[in-house]
Amino acid sequence: MSVTVIVKASTLMAVTDIATRGPHRIGLMARWEPHTKERLARAALELYSEHGYERTTVAQIAARAGLTERTYFRHFPDKREVLFDGGHSLETTLTEAVAAAPEDASPRAALAAGLDALGAGFRGLRARARTRQAVISAQQELQERELIKLASLTRALAEALRQRGVEETRANLLAEAGCGIFRTAFVRWVGDERPETGASAEEIPLAALLREGLDTLGDALTHD
Repeated sequence: MSVTVIVKASTLMAVTDIATRGPHRIGLMARWEPHTKERLARAALELYSEHGYERTTVAQIAARAGLTERTYFRHFPDKREVLFDGGHSLETTLTEAVAAAPEDASPRAALAAGLDALGAGFRGLRARARTRQAVISAQQELQERELIKLASLTRALAEALRQRGVEETRANLLAEAGCGIFRTAFVRWVGDERPETGASAEEIPLAALLREGLDTLGDALTHD
């Protein structure tokens, strides 16, 4: 009888401990779960889309992700940067693909390899990209940050081309053209414009639009 009482008492104490301290302990564990940045980014995008960027707080983002504000600020300095965290990854994808092009590849071919890699990286992400673009388009502050990110991407691309031995002026021009192609193709991809193929933008992968843009630029430069 006494054993039964002890077991029940222990069980009751365990349940009480979970009820009183469990959420706190679970919260502490959640902060160290993998994909924390991804969870915060998704939560932020959802809230910005639902309530608007200005009306959303870091506390709300953290709560939606099941994390704490302190955890949020370990990964992002403010509520703006959560939308632009992929910038470095984008630069790495582009420049590594340019560097990995065959040694005898022309500058145009190396640029094409970089654009192909960018397009592949966005595969399956059109819905999310559209939501993000809508949030950015509604805020001047975010549009300015997007331009800064694009400028950084352009500089990184120019440097990658120079590392391949492309002369500086030519590398800069190719980088400007390449990032212009990326921006134009991306806007078409997340928008509703129908490409010349007649298919909807949703049915055309970004990589195909990037290639089309590169070919269009080449035609424009070689024909009157």
